[in-house]
Amino acid sequence: MHNSFRVALRNPGSEFALFMFLSFFVWWIVLNDPLSRGSSEVLQLWGATYQMIAWYGAIMGLVIARRWGDYKSMVGQAVLAFSLGLLCQSFGQTAYSFYVYFWKIPIPYPSLGDFGFFGSIPFYMYGAYMLSKISGVKISLKLYGSKIQAIIVPAVLLGLSYFLFLKDYVFDWTQPVKTLLDFGYPLGQAVYVSIAILAFILSRKILGGIMRLPMLFFIAALIAQYLSDFVFLIQAQEGSFYPGGINDLMYAASYALMAIALCFIGDIHTKIKET
Repeated sequence: MHNSFRVALRNPGSEFALFMFLSFFVWWIVLNDPLSRGSSEVLQLWGATYQMIAWYGAIMGLVIARRWGDYKSMVGQAVLAFSLGLLCQSFGQTAYSFYVYFWKIPIPYPSLGDFGFFGSIPFYMYGAYMLSKISGVKISLKLYGSKIQAIIVPAVLLGLSYFLFLKDYVFDWTQPVKTLLDFGYPLGQAVYVSIAILAFILSRKILGGIMRLPMLFFIAALIAQYLSDFVFLIQAQEGSFYPGGINDLMYAASYALMAIALCFIGDIHTKIKET
């Protein structure tokens, strides 16, 4: 894995994405030092600015998608979908910052930011689906064992999401948007990470060549995003979430992984063109 990461970073785009993350990581360590913990205002500032990683990844991804032909190729469609997903995440965090810094009110739920955060789910779903097509999952599903895995993995993740977050859910049909989001967040995220995991499991013996590593980074980024959302939902239920905490650091890491994956696949296109 160490060698794989070094290979992925052998381009300026990925190196800059890593530099951004490490810069925010060092800042985060300083702010969360138990002996000299940063003020809530400074932690809020950190939580509002690390989205720069997502903005960078989204912009780079949109440029790279054009190199792959945008919607005209499967790789282009996957890159475009993940870029738009990052853009949605960026929009959500920007909207949250507006509530805090400009409108100076507690962030409501649902809010304008949820259009971005929830909007990223269908884009990630489609991107993960295109990854599965690129990796040859359709061929693998002809095997009986693969069909069983294709049922078990989503069932486990969907069941876990339901029992952790929705088992004792009290429906309030006077707030239909909130109800939709309450169900859509955990279940939608479980779907896209299921597709990503299946793409890896079912293609590990047939996927090779230059596309293997970038696809693994895309899958790692999706899993990191899912885990970040998973922890956020738990902390939100417990009331333990705070801006600039460990959960925000997890989001920053997931954005960095996605940005690196996008830059990596852009570098591969350049190398293909040169050969």
